[in-house]
Amino acid sequence: MSGIAMLATVGDNCIDRYLALKQSTVGGNAVNVAVHLAAAGLAVAYFGAVGSDGEGQRILAALRENGVDASGARVLAGTTAFTDIAVDTAGERIIAFEDFGACAGYRPTAAETDALRRCRHVHIGWLDDGGELKDALAASGTSVSQDLSVSQAPDHGKSEGLAIAFISAGPSIEDGRRLLAEALAGGARTAVVTCGASGSLAGNGLEMAETGVLPVEVVDTLGAGDTFIAGFVAASLAGAGLRTCLEAGRDAAAATCRHLGGFPQAPGNLA
Repeated sequence: MSGIAMLATVGDNCIDRYLALKQSTVGGNAVNVAVHLAAAGLAVAYFGAVGSDGEGQRILAALRENGVDASGARVLAGTTAFTDIAVDTAGERIIAFEDFGACAGYRPTAAETDALRRCRHVHIGWLDDGGELKDALAASGTSVSQDLSVSQAPDHGKSEGLAIAFISAGPSIEDGRRLLAEALAGGARTAVVTCGASGSLAGNGLEMAETGVLPVEVVDTLGAGDTFIAGFVAASLAGAGLRTCLEAGRDAAAATCRHLGGFPQAPGNLA
């Protein structure tokens, strides 16, 4: 990793296990965002921890195959994180169980944090550090985004220092507006709220923008929110306005809904 042109994502990775399909894919917020930023032509590195098992190697291989610098990924003794995806009585996919594996307790080292400070932009996914990395990077003037809805105890008001705060909400646009205002009041320079099938909205204290969703034949929605984040961030770094950034996120998320998993890949088989 070198130079301030590099982007980075930090935090979670996992193997998403589709129990009904008996298949699995590589995923996790920070991994999915990294892969889609790389697909947008941006230089990006991933920082996180995988287990010392075959699934950990699978995640590292997927990152490299998709053009992500995985040299900041740490291999720790133990198992790689996984998420079991089940189907509820209404036919909707739900998270049945999560094991955070090597991701639990992961923290960037002091040297890694210094490297992240030199990045043009850093996106933080699930990272159970109480906001320590976000605060350290923001204090150094590093541009930081974070998905405030993926932690074990989401706090949408903990947005101080964020260049972009991302929040996932229910289908109510009114609830989305409330959460957006909450994140801006908490200190985010820009806040973005996705409201499922109702669309998304963004604001920065000076202007607001909203957009709907693209109608697509949905195969899988898992990872669509992460793809939205990558599309929004890429457009924002290119200098686009809020509405254009929302549309970029929307279009990217729609493409992800057309295939299994958070990014195109060959699924693995579950035993």
